[in-house]
Amino acid sequence: MTLTPELLARIRSRAAGYDRDNAFFAEDLAELRDAGYLASRSLLDTARDQRLLAAHAPATALGITMHLVWTGVARVLAERGDRSLEWVLDDAAAGEVFAFGNSEQGNDLVLFDSLTKADTVDDGYAFTGTKIFTSLSPAWTRLGIFGRDGDQLVHGFITRETPGWTSLDDWDTLGQRATQSHTTVLDGAVVPTGRIARILPVGPSADPFIFGIFANFLLLISSVYAGIADRALELSVEAAHRRTSLKNGGAAYAQDPDIRWRVADAALAVDALGPQIETLATDVDNLVDHGAGWFRMLTGVKHRSTEAARYVVDQAMRIGGGGAYRASSELARLQRDVLAGIYHPSDTESVHSTVATTLLGPLG
Repeated sequence: MTLTPELLARIRSRAAGYDRDNAFFAEDLAELRDAGYLASRSLLDTARDQRLLAAHAPATALGITMHLVWTGVARVLAERGDRSLEWVLDDAAAGEVFAFGNSEQGNDLVLFDSLTKADTVDDGYAFTGTKIFTSLSPAWTRLGIFGRDGDQLVHGFITRETPGWTSLDDWDTLGQRATQSHTTVLDGAVVPTGRIARILPVGPSADPFIFGIFANFLLLISSVYAGIADRALELSVEAAHRRTSLKNGGAAYAQDPDIRWRVADAALAVDALGPQIETLATDVDNLVDHGAGWFRMLTGVKHRSTEAARYVVDQAMRIGGGGAYRASSELARLQRDVLAGIYHPSDTESVHSTVATTLLGPLG
């Protein structure tokens, strides 16, 4: 077992400090890399691992997710007979750290278009543009990026040694602080032909590469927020047993019917997450073909997981009492971390649009 109780305890012990200091989870990453956590495994196993890791350190889990998405994409392709990203699996096994340089301010089409330019050069493409939310900025050694060349979208990878990129060191956020997801400015960064992963038309695509990104990103993001919900529920149970009520003769709040209802309602929300995430992860691993229904399922589980996690943390804050409102409390940190879930693609509006289109057809 890679995530041993001892390793998880050390990771949890550092989480508050990373958050307080707005510092990258360097020690966590080093230990996880040494333990072999960066290597590829099934999506089901990865989702379970990420949920457990997130219950101990949400920002560490979220940051590592970006690396694991790329190893998951390479695995999805290989299992479907496409070995073009096998080098990603080899690099990850050797300890290289992958990150995402895809998000762009003002680009709500996400992977279906880009504001970054990809210009043809000798033996590759030069990328110029600005990428936001580049998690793992202090540590990545391989950065996946994409940009637009005419009516085509070009996907590829740069290394940390590639000239033409700058990290702005501008991550100072409400939550998920240890991810250190700085803005990355590309100024003619060249991806050689051998590291071009895909060239696809602008717009939605059924290419397995795009499916692999959506499947791994959405299910692993869901797992991280499920882990936050798990921990919030644990803390709410602890608080209910610890806090006492003068009104009820000094009895623990665990004997208060209203508190018991809140704990139970939070637990019901948590219980619904595992079957959804694990069923879809298993389907990806088993090459199940849901056709166009995949995007409704994948975006739906991300939406439900992040919203359920926010609800569970809110219940835990209410159960925890005034002490939970202190900035130093773990619940206060979870409250800030869980809020980030509303900003990850696909956002609530996009999810509802996807589902409506699936059921009603496109807008006329």
